[in-house]
Amino acid sequence: MITMKRGYFGVGAEGISKPMNMGAILRTAHAFGASFAFTVDANHQVRDVYRADTAKSVDHVPYYEWDATDEIALPSNCQLVGIELTDDAVDLPSFRHPLCAAYVFGRERGSLSEEMQARCSHIVKIPTKFCVNVSVACAITLYDRQINFGGFPERPLMPGGPDLESLAEATKKAGIHR
Repeated sequence: MITMKRGYFGVGAEGISKPMNMGAILRTAHAFGASFAFTVDANHQVRDVYRADTAKSVDHVPYYEWDATDEIALPSNCQLVGIELTDDAVDLPSFRHPLCAAYVFGRERGSLSEEMQARCSHIVKIPTKFCVNVSVACAITLYDRQINFGGFPERPLMPGGPDLESLAEATKKAGIHR
């Protein structure tokens, strides 16, 4: 397994109300190595979240609950990145992820509030025909971040994976340890 060695990220949701979605977001954030998770103006019961988050991520990843956007307290070098399907948002495949970021997703039946969007350093969209489930959006975004920072070899030109033996030899010669 390849792990990121630089930067950090957090994952959160604004106005989320369905505990199964929040549980899936927490589990996904934990699986991808999030440094923290958060909610803003959430409407769910933590015990119900555990039905979807069997890893009980809040026992392993710091979890913050804020009542309003102006209460969010992020480190000074952490950029807030809103994931929202708007016309002027940057397409995720074209977006360079900040080294230190907090990704915030909107409510199930709505969008990130205007206050939240104004607070964000970047607004990014997943280029789909319509909105996907919030927990799916989280997984897609974190997968893209992993690809962006993960240190994986370039994809081969032909279908299939890289020649791992040649890659291992090349990294050994270069003094890179994985």
